[in-house]
Amino acid sequence: MAVNRVPVLKRCRSLGMDPIYLGIDKKSNRQSARAGKKMSEYALQLREKQKAKFIYGVLEKPFRNYYKKADRMKGQTGENLMVMLESRLDNVIFRMGFARTRREARQIVGHKHVLVNGKSVNIPSYLIKAGDVVEIREKSKDSQRYKDILEVTGGRLVPEWLIVDQENLKGEIKELPTREAIDVPVNEMLIVELYSK
Repeated sequence: MAVNRVPVLKRCRSLGMDPIYLGIDKKSNRQSARAGKKMSEYALQLREKQKAKFIYGVLEKPFRNYYKKADRMKGQTGENLMVMLESRLDNVIFRMGFARTRREARQIVGHKHVLVNGKSVNIPSYLIKAGDVVEIREKSKDSQRYKDILEVTGGRLVPEWLIVDQENLKGEIKELPTREAIDVPVNEMLIVELYSK
């Protein structure tokens, strides 16, 4: 499996984004080498796509597949794409506060700690639907790991499209998120322009 080994803060700096969107509280004091330079239209579009891929931890081929699927759906392609990325199971675990970062959420799903509607799901890219119940399996609930995670994520704001019971490590998807409810600093219109060339 392909893994991105670039240091997170370095990548955030090159994309001009805050590491807080990844669940990381560190700050980088350095400036990007390209800071202040004028970027071409293509470079801006590419940067937005790389930002979305980096935030959600999606590689190029699956990302392109998401785009094609979003393009076939009703409504605006860019919005559909963002809603689809936000509906990934690893992202939902992160949003519910059951993981400190999206990478950790991906690992939690991969290690079969997550049940969706009572069934074990170990595919991070699994797309949840409105009404789905997501929870951490009984065997894992008492582990020290989740106590530590909840200590860190306890004060984190849970989006309004989710209902979360943190004590029981359980949550429900009230509805699929709208673009307004997604607080990710990505201009999806530039991604659409890039792919529609």
